[in-house]
Amino acid sequence: MKKENLTPERVATYECLPGRQQTIFWDKKQPGLGLRVTTSGSKAYVFEGRLFGKTVRLTLGAPDAWPLERYVMTDRANGEKIERLGARQEAARLKALMDRNIDPREEKAERQAAHEARKLESRRQDATVGSAWQVYLDANRVKWSERHYADHENLAQAGGAEKRRGAGVTKAGPLAALMPLKLSSLSAETIVSWLETEAQSRPTNAEQAYRKLRAFIRWSNDRPEYSGIIAPNIYSARSVRAAVPRTKAKDDCLQREQLSVWFGAVRGIANPVISAYLQGLLITGARREELAALRWVDVDFRWRSLTMNDKIEGTGGRTIPLPPYLASLLLNLKRLNEMHPNKRQTTRLAERGEQWEPSEWVFASKTASGGKIAEPRHAHNRALEPTGLPHISLHGLRRSFGTLSEWVEVPVGVVAQIQGHKPSAIAEKHYRRRPLDLLRMWHDKIEAWMLEQAQIEFGPAK
Repeated sequence: MKKENLTPERVATYECLPGRQQTIFWDKKQPGLGLRVTTSGSKAYVFEGRLFGKTVRLTLGAPDAWPLERYVMTDRANGEKIERLGARQEAARLKALMDRNIDPREEKAERQAAHEARKLESRRQDATVGSAWQVYLDANRVKWSERHYADHENLAQAGGAEKRRGAGVTKAGPLAALMPLKLSSLSAETIVSWLETEAQSRPTNAEQAYRKLRAFIRWSNDRPEYSGIIAPNIYSARSVRAAVPRTKAKDDCLQREQLSVWFGAVRGIANPVISAYLQGLLITGARREELAALRWVDVDFRWRSLTMNDKIEGTGGRTIPLPPYLASLLLNLKRLNEMHPNKRQTTRLAERGEQWEPSEWVFASKTASGGKIAEPRHAHNRALEPTGLPHISLHGLRRSFGTLSEWVEVPVGVVAQIQGHKPSAIAEKHYRRRPLDLLRMWHDKIEAWMLEQAQIEFGPAK
């Protein structure tokens, strides 16, 4: 085909020749430049040249995107001059590359890779603490217990949601103020300012949030998508460590002479589920979440054992004895759980299109969203209020089990194994794994001593 100088007018009028899928009209002014027109009428500038003895054809783009010649335009917003290359200048650039045995396709790939790298780095630098925090939680969900995961969620919650219990809305967690910030903006100064603000109203939560933030920063620096964004030592800077609130470890614990009053108050709670649960916390020394998550399939009345979702070992990680008095409390709960509803309750269930079935949870709750006991602290505090006993937390009951066990001269390793503590010595870690029957002997002694101090007469069924 005869070459002719391409002009905007000619480019607009060119059509594909009859009988062909496409036609290329070559430019006489710039060697290698052509306009490709297809039967559908689509048009695009192309460049064709020789590289290492072979013909290489590249598509530049449509005439709408590529002017034929270079031109300069003025940006109306700021008055700056903007220069745009035309198809002829781009063809000349590609020809110059091929003349030097440089493949424009490789150059384009390198430019695209560099562009993608810049975009990736820009996204990395723009990543917020909140987005990375969610990735952190998702990555560790299978490793953490439900309670540990919930603690992380609560510490970072934005607040403002309607409370599940009581009136009002939830309060923002200590870490919420950091969530909108960019990871790249986290600095020692930022953390110090945050700690100083949080320590004024909730020092204990601020100290806990700092420890979890520290673990998050370490994790982030080990992840390719976040590595290097946060300075690895910001959490250990002297100014940061000085700003961390110094909270006193809790030491609430029942004394021997207080057992009678405590058992009397807790046994007097009208709700048998809460009453049994609180007594179970003291008798087993279990963590509150472990005992609350107990299912009936985890209770073996024949061999008197309980299987806990251990914080350290994971699901099904710890089996402990079921002492006689606690077994009697659980048997009563089982009887109540399997008791069919009365006629009125059956009617209400039918009206809601529901069918009665016993709960899978040992410490079931009809009001809690999860179906199991959620917040027994209020009932516990109300029961103790008139007794004059000092405040005792639910975790204080766990602490009390470990402390009171010393009155029975139980080996420390036995108490640790029942409570699910990590072995604290080489012998305990590698050479002591007491079977259930040996643990049961000691556990029965602990329970019997507690009942004796509480002046509770109990004789297990023969």
